[in-house]
Amino acid sequence: MAAQTSMLHIRVDDDIKEQATQALTAMGLSMADAVRLFLRRVVVDQAFPLELKVPNAQTRAAMEESRAMMASRRAGFSSADELFADLEKNSGQ
Repeated sequence: MAAQTSMLHIRVDDDIKEQATQALTAMGLSMADAVRLFLRRVVVDQAFPLELKVPNAQTRAAMEESRAMMASRRAGFSSADELFADLEKNSGQ
């Protein structure tokens, strides 16, 4: 006897849907296959099948600093070369 099925409707950005469809097709999967696989992993593992993390304090501070810089439109470097030079200089820390 076949398992009873239900219809699942979700909304997703058109561009993401198209890109995901292309990637899944290359893997030999349909969008429906991928969703079923995702849900099966949730059931089997009793967990979300992707690693989700809350950023630590240092990462949150960096994110806030970045947002403030973007909001004020101020950059810490006048060119990409200056940025890369600073990264190389400080990479040993």
